[in-house]
Amino acid sequence: MMKLISVLFKKEVLDASRDKRSVMAGLYYCIGAPILMCVLFTVMFKQMASPDALKITINNAENAPNLVQFLASREIEHGEGEEAKAITLEISEDYQENMMQGKSATVFIIADKSEQKLRSSINRLERNLMLYNSEVASLRLVARGIDPTIARAIDVQTHDQATPASKGGFVLGIATLSIIISLFYAAMGMAIDSSAGERERNSLQLLLSHPISTMHIVLAKVGAIAGFSIIALVLTTIVSKFAYNMVPWEMMGFTVIIGPKFIISAIIIGLPIALMSASLLIFISFLAKSFKEAQSYVAMALFIPVMMSMATTYDIATDIMQWMPIAAQQNAMIEIIKGNAIPVPQLLLSSAVTLGLFAIFTYLSSRMLKSEKVVFGL
Repeated sequence: MMKLISVLFKKEVLDASRDKRSVMAGLYYCIGAPILMCVLFTVMFKQMASPDALKITINNAENAPNLVQFLASREIEHGEGEEAKAITLEISEDYQENMMQGKSATVFIIADKSEQKLRSSINRLERNLMLYNSEVASLRLVARGIDPTIARAIDVQTHDQATPASKGGFVLGIATLSIIISLFYAAMGMAIDSSAGERERNSLQLLLSHPISTMHIVLAKVGAIAGFSIIALVLTTIVSKFAYNMVPWEMMGFTVIIGPKFIISAIIIGLPIALMSASLLIFISFLAKSFKEAQSYVAMALFIPVMMSMATTYDIATDIMQWMPIAAQQNAMIEIIKGNAIPVPQLLLSSAVTLGLFAIFTYLSSRMLKSEKVVFGL
């Protein structure tokens, strides 16, 4: 039996290697996704570490020179024309008089807070005004011979116990998402071509005319596709290893290291997902009546692993998701990057469920190949 499956497996691998478009689509993702992540992280970190100068309209600036100077020290300045954002800081006419008398002086922020592009700039201006307010209040208390700390009922101090690696693990939630998705994306074209594509080329009927069990055929197809998925995963992690070395992680106070240990662990953890994704995509492709229909169904099915992976990345329903297939495996990869212990119970249960789904989809696909409606696409 193993010799027969081995022969069928070689035939599937040979057929897949001839489909240059599917192979290239998988390679594009494996190489492009880590590089794209590298560029996004680099741009995001630079913006977070050194925010751009904020140009706004400041009216009656002459009434509050100290406030204007304070804002300028934080790169919030008066601007005109296209460089200025649609935010106006209106300083009241009686600002200076009220400040000299120790009263509350009024400033107005005039802006549309529903505008998404302005929200972060408005928040930045508000934060700096509150900081200036706090400093002036402290100086007034000192002038009256009162310790400013008396107005501070609680002195909150946070001792961050996160290690540099664990801080990087949060960001790597997004990076591991691209690794998990590679198992599905790389297999998509190959799965459609080896099922719906073979049916349209009439080679599937020729294959079934031989005295071969449909289970053997499906196992060979799933094995070839899963093997391609694992190669895609290895390629994605290797490209990530070199691409992420160019990201300025130190600007955010942590480091991210993708080493051989993570790559080997990712292969072991990803193997059940590769088998499950291959069997799922084959099953869905056989459900479709044409190649085009199969592409639509498979694209819709990919939405499920993307959602599971995103739920893990953004810590949605963590208590439940940590036991679910795909989510638990991704969570284990994140823990490895953080340098923490692998959540073994969750990983074992999710891997067992994943392998169970692989068995179910493989069995259903083998049953479907016994139906003339499926084989001939009727």
